[in-house]
Amino acid sequence: MAELYWDGAYEIALRLNKTHPGMDLAEVSLQKIFEWTLALSDFADDPALANDEILSAILQEWFEETHPL
Repeated sequence: MAELYWDGAYEIALRLNKTHPGMDLAEVSLQKIFEWTLALSDFADDPALANDEILSAILQEWFEETHPL
């Protein structure tokens, strides 16, 4: 699998959904998104680059993937 970086919110969201299926995303904090992303084996970016905007984008992508229109 390709390495993941913060600018790949959609790819990170897909991987988190696969790693943590069935999560109630209303209960998932940005801190948890941060921790789970860092724990992904193919995540290769600098943790210090994360911010609320990036983490919110990952959460939004995950939500949209699991709750399609």
